[in-house]
Amino acid sequence: MSDLLVLEGLRKQFGDFTAVDGISLQVGVGEVLGFLGPNGAGKSTTMKMAAGFLEPDAGHATICGHDIGNAPKAAKKMLGYLPEGAPAYGEMRVGTFLSFCADVRGLSGAEQQKAIDLAMARTGLEPVADQVIDTLSKGFRRRVGLAQAILHEPKVLILDEPTDGLDPNQKHHVRELIKELSADRAIIISTHILEEVDAVCSRAIIIDKGKVVADGTADELRKQMPGRRKSNLDDVFRHFTSLEEAAA
Repeated sequence: MSDLLVLEGLRKQFGDFTAVDGISLQVGVGEVLGFLGPNGAGKSTTMKMAAGFLEPDAGHATICGHDIGNAPKAAKKMLGYLPEGAPAYGEMRVGTFLSFCADVRGLSGAEQQKAIDLAMARTGLEPVADQVIDTLSKGFRRRVGLAQAILHEPKVLILDEPTDGLDPNQKHHVRELIKELSADRAIIISTHILEEVDAVCSRAIIIDKGKVVADGTADELRKQMPGRRKSNLDDVFRHFTSLEEAAA
């Protein structure tokens, strides 16, 4: 498996607080990595550093072989990023915003329109194409963020809570889309919905206090549990994060 996203020894401090403490991971073609952890564990900070949005204090990230710090344009050309909260220009209409994003990505003419139409179809945005973003529901705003992330057919997707704010049908649609997109891409998704790991992810990493405490498929993580009774991912999650607290 070819690794498209590689993080090596990422570390980030804010004053005396260590948000991320030496995280390393690899994500290959066809892989959907679930990035799990309690609030404040360092998930969003790690993803921001992986996407080049935040500079690490130590370590580095590479996307399709391009170092995000030394060759940011080449790396980000291969990256689709959905940040926490899915920020957008709220005064823009959905179609106008996606056209703006396509311009930034270097798409023009018929190629641009084809990319916008496909992104809208994949995310179910056609009914609100002419609507102002600030007037949309949280779920639709999330889908606008997802549309801009996949617009240019990137080889690596970093998605921070991609189904946050969606209703059950919308969540199912987005999960199916992620599985479809993963065939020739590497995808990392941060989620607090543990059922999403079983539904979408081929592998999961659990972090706590800025460190990796578990890495494996959902079944592999379950097998590491002491005893046969604890088999659901809620138990697995609590087990690994409580171990880290006990060790501290």
